[in-house]
Amino acid sequence: MPEETAAPHEPEILGSSPRMTPNGNEGPIGKPSETCYRRAIFTSGPVMTARTATLIGFCAILLWSTLALFTAMSGRVPPFQLVAMTFIIGGLLILAITALRGQLSRIRPTPASFALGLYGPFGDTALYYAAVKTAPPAEANLIHYLWPLLIVLFAALLPGGVLKPRHLVGALIGLVATGLLVSGGLGAGGGLALGHILAALGAFVWASYSVASRRFANVPSESLCITVLGCAVPALACHLAFESTLWSLTAVEWGGVLGLGLGSIGLAFVVWDIGMKQGDVALLGVASYAAPVLSTLILVLFGYAPASWLLAASCALIVVGALVASGGGRKG
Repeated sequence: MPEETAAPHEPEILGSSPRMTPNGNEGPIGKPSETCYRRAIFTSGPVMTARTATLIGFCAILLWSTLALFTAMSGRVPPFQLVAMTFIIGGLLILAITALRGQLSRIRPTPASFALGLYGPFGDTALYYAAVKTAPPAEANLIHYLWPLLIVLFAALLPGGVLKPRHLVGALIGLVATGLLVSGGLGAGGGLALGHILAALGAFVWASYSVASRRFANVPSESLCITVLGCAVPALACHLAFESTLWSLTAVEWGGVLGLGLGSIGLAFVVWDIGMKQGDVALLGVASYAAPVLSTLILVLFGYAPASWLLAASCALIVVGALVASGGGRKG
């Protein structure tokens, strides 16, 4: 099929007319086809396939695998101050990339997409920080990582979406791997705490945000710079209301803040947005279970956690779950 290129001097919007394939035929939103989509955000090529968008979405998972390391490196920085700082850095990064590409005309979000952004990135981050402060961190982290499974299930709610048995099986294998990785947490007998509920709410918020973002495929991903910067406002307000500002950061703490802002908040949000809008939502949800495993591998590498057979077993299950969900490389 010949590739469709954009008309000169008329840059096209990411995911514009999401139900239309390049040949003008209707196409489902929930299950992306292998046909070419219109020009993608933050790429120089004229077209993008659903497979390419999914691969771009995988980059967010890799970036999020550094989340635990950089968070640990941030040390004494108060939670809401950390959210505000990293969101400002991330928003400015997206804005700078957009300016360098001459696409500043596309940074304006719609009111609905801006509201969704406040609901997702800020809501989930605030709930997660609150969860780890009111429940054992391992338990809160395990419950919060229900969001990939929820994404796989919510994908069936998209128009044209099809939840296949292999997606469910792969997601459940991933859940077992995550539980094995942090085993000893919920079995510690501490009972239900407020943090457990907050972590579950955070999982629901991020999963529903990720799937709902596909409804805004006509909104350019460049607009995330305004949305992310906007998320810093309530974070800063909460910081000023409940925390004391800490500016005497060590070099390691600044490294953690910059790593979070440039990676986990900046680039990660953009590539995840592309994956959710034009990629395979269910497969990305299953692959997200790699994040806690990769994160632990990095912690071991940098001496923040000991290596164990549980880690090796979890990694093996992640691979099996991904293979099951992807159908062993088969299409369909």
